[in-house]
Amino acid sequence: MTNLPLKEYTFHMDFFKISGSGNDFVVVDNRKNAVTERRKAAIRLCDRKFGIGADGLLLLENSKTADFRMRIFNPDGSEAEMCGNGLRCILRFASERGIVRKDTLRVETKAGILEGIVKGRKVRAQLHVDGKPRTNLKISVGGTRLTGHFINTGVPHTVILTENLDRIRVDELGPGIRHNRIFRPKGTNVDWIEIADRHSIAIRTYERGVEGETLSCGTGSVAGALVGFLLGKTEPPVRVTARSGEILTVYFDPSLSKIYLEGNILIAFRGEWIGK
Repeated sequence: MTNLPLKEYTFHMDFFKISGSGNDFVVVDNRKNAVTERRKAAIRLCDRKFGIGADGLLLLENSKTADFRMRIFNPDGSEAEMCGNGLRCILRFASERGIVRKDTLRVETKAGILEGIVKGRKVRAQLHVDGKPRTNLKISVGGTRLTGHFINTGVPHTVILTENLDRIRVDELGPGIRHNRIFRPKGTNVDWIEIADRHSIAIRTYERGVEGETLSCGTGSVAGALVGFLLGKTEPPVRVTARSGEILTVYFDPSLSKIYLEGNILIAFRGEWIGK
């Protein structure tokens, strides 16, 4: 085996691959601005054929108002306001790397300052509802009328109830709802939920920026649990089974002023990105 001629490469960057319930991210300590062209980096790094492969790029950066700042970029290069699983991943990253050495961590995001607690693999992160939820929206997609329920859990989500989750054509129906005129200009993530009982639901999500179904979505899991509650069908805590088969737990009070998402986080591997 011959060594790679690394001297031919002008760019070297350490990264971690971290997964939250199958929602996977490339995570980089960017406090020294190792990544300057963030959007271009996200497109390259998240590519599953020519890059590392991920649902998003997470950058840990300096903050003047919290322990650190999280920026998240989708595989298409767009910057997301928030990401529930991404927040949990970067919380564990900061704790494992000794960047923050305390029980409760405060993170600056585009959706505000949020808190998190890391206990080994289990990570609990705070989320919140932005604006007023809108239930029973009539949505026309390809000649079909659907009933959706809109809620912003850091990013916009439209939740649709179904009795047979496995039969939903997520990648076929998702784009028409995601770009529907009702949700312009930002669009929406789309979640289908199947309610098992008052404390258990299953979910599938079509994500903006990824433009496809993901194995898990943190803000979507929270959106599904909260919409179920608003419709009188669930009550806290709500266990959410993701497409990956892993279970997230959503805790909240009836006023929706205190909301937390909890589940395991996997640090898959560490590597070095090289490029010209």
